[in-house]
Amino acid sequence: MSLRRWLIDRIVQYLTEPLPDYERRVRNDLGALIADLRKADVILVEGDQRVSAIIRYLSQSCWSHSALYIGDELIRRGGERAAWARDTFGDEAEHLVVEALPSGVVVSPVAKYVDYNVRVCRPHRIRPEHVQTLMDDAVAAIGWRYDLRNVFDLARYLIPVSFVPPQFRNAALHFGSGQPTEVICSSLLARLFAKIRFPILPTVTFPEHAMPATEESRGRLVRRIFGQPSGAAYTGIFHMRHPTLITPRDFDLSPFFDIVKQNPLERGGFDYSRIHWDDDERGLDTGPGASASLRARS
Repeated sequence: MSLRRWLIDRIVQYLTEPLPDYERRVRNDLGALIADLRKADVILVEGDQRVSAIIRYLSQSCWSHSALYIGDELIRRGGERAAWARDTFGDEAEHLVVEALPSGVVVSPVAKYVDYNVRVCRPHRIRPEHVQTLMDDAVAAIGWRYDLRNVFDLARYLIPVSFVPPQFRNAALHFGSGQPTEVICSSLLARLFAKIRFPILPTVTFPEHAMPATEESRGRLVRRIFGQPSGAAYTGIFHMRHPTLITPRDFDLSPFFDIVKQNPLERGGFDYSRIHWDDDERGLDTGPGASASLRARS
């Protein structure tokens, strides 16, 4: 084993060590999660490893990891990978994600994250043919290596203290290793969505010549009534950010991804008046003198 490979293995081992005191805020219903998931959904995870803490710090977000749901894609395609998935995951092979871990790009059962805080982001009105392209490219990416240099470049980009003016910081970056088969979790997904030209969190400029022609009011009203697109291009010019600059939180912030929350409110029947609260909670004063008592304690 070369010195470089040994050093990388030690770094990966250090980054993937779990941290103590992980706080799970909401219990996940695996059956409900699987029932709601669709192919091409992005699953955000609040991880419990050292690398998770690094990414959360750099991005100032609770989300440290992202994975692409491919469902039964390996089984559906048949062949050796289908047999391997069945042997490795059993029934869970019907519900897989593709993700980039420090050990490389792998497939994992979605059940792996049932005990973590997760969020599902769904690309809004994505076309079926583009979903298929995502599936093809995601499966093809299995086996790629993790880009450790991208993590360091993200640190240079996201930490506010810098000698490089903000408008030149993108150009100053090396954008990871530069190898097409080395990625981190969010850059893998960003690359997949970039191929189908689906926006995540682009920048938009508004040059005068980019403004679309104004439609007649009557025609616009008729299209709205019948739910038809206006036919006009969106205003402004969209600029796609480099995939290596995308972080998990960008999928959460993106207006182009719908948030699918896994909680009782989504399924109806929620009645907060039926909650059994702990009446012996210390230090919780909700009466008229609550503000005064809080000030006294502080």
